[in-house]
Amino acid sequence: MTIAKNIEVSSTSKTSFEDAIQKGVAQVAKTINNVQGAWVKEQKVGITDGKIDKYHVIMIVSFVVSDGSDLG
Repeated sequence: MTIAKNIEVSSTSKTSFEDAIQKGVAQVAKTINNVQGAWVKEQKVGITDGKIDKYHVIMIVSFVVSDGSDLG
């Protein structure tokens, strides 16, 4: 049995939604091992003077905390 946890992550980019996702996942991976996947829950844009100036994502990132081998 595998045990996983999910965390909610917020990330922003001035370039694109994809860049915001990449930055968010990279930041999580710096401190959490075994990151397995992410689900983009929400996307928003910031607009200044009628132009998009930032891309914002909220995502759920999943990571494995136990693969069951340590459960006996």
